[in-house]
Amino acid sequence: MLMQILLVDDEVELTEPLSRALTRAGYQVDVAENGESGSQLAMQGGYDLLILDWMLPQKSGLEICQQVRSQGSTAPVLFLTAKDTIDDRVQGLDAGADDYLVKPFELRELLARVRALLRRSGTNLEVSPTTTLKVGGLELDLINQVAYRQGKTIDLSEKESQLLAYFMQHPGQLLTHTQIHQHLWAESEPPLSNVLAAQIRLLRRKIESPGETPLIHTVYGKGYRFGTGLEES
Repeated sequence: MLMQILLVDDEVELTEPLSRALTRAGYQVDVAENGESGSQLAMQGGYDLLILDWMLPQKSGLEICQQVRSQGSTAPVLFLTAKDTIDDRVQGLDAGADDYLVKPFELRELLARVRALLRRSGTNLEVSPTTTLKVGGLELDLINQVAYRQGKTIDLSEKESQLLAYFMQHPGQLLTHTQIHQHLWAESEPPLSNVLAAQIRLLRRKIESPGETPLIHTVYGKGYRFGTGLEES
């Protein structure tokens, strides 16, 4: 099972590449761009790691950390912040944070901190997150953005790889238009209304050759389901 990470930061120029890097490393990532939505997701539970920016609109990362700790959550918390004084670090650790990374930082250092925190919490026994997804005879290489089906190699764009990974991580589940939009695009840069439909068409052309079993199924007016043995509805 993929490790689930919640990333809460209002800097799109940071969350987008960081989310892509974590996904390629084999983690499932949810992104929130303000403290209120981040708090709501965090309180739902189920995350193996929380990555929180300290300064957020609506509610601070410090408040989110205190909130989840008050509810008994033991999921590790990593703070990303420009605050770098000793007093700031002590305040964050006292609030329940497990680690602290000052901006700007190197991506490889953050990934190493993530692995260390997951190992320490016992949720990642080895530094070997899943890098391949398999559903219904389709295989996706998350690192190289390449899919395989019926002996055919399928090159994917970055957005196609992200969309396919999201589908394959939730086989058989109804994924609404809103859920897919939130996963693929930043809240501050919503796509045009027809962009998702166009992205689905492009992905279908690549992974569903004539004569092959369809994998992406439209649930009209709601969203999509992914997998074999399903029908359009």
